[in-house]
Amino acid sequence: MCRNIKTLRPPVTPDADEEDFHAAALQYVRKVSGFRAPAAHNREAFDRAVEAVAEATARLLGELEVRGSHVTAAAAPAEAAG
Repeated sequence: MCRNIKTLRPPVTPDADEEDFHAAALQYVRKVSGFRAPAAHNREAFDRAVEAVAEATARLLGELEVRGSHVTAAAAPAEAAG
């Protein structure tokens, strides 16, 4: 399921951002719901689900610690940038 969602965890993707989280969440909700684009009467529920999954993704990646590295997932993008 959702084979096309790319890994967003640093160091695999050190520059993942909110746009990436939203894209992955949208793909997940589309797959789970079976709708590429929901009908008008389902739009609000669909959009809430996308937002909740994107927030959960950001929270997860912010809390992960990558073993073998001294960089937590949340710190990796900042360190990669500079």
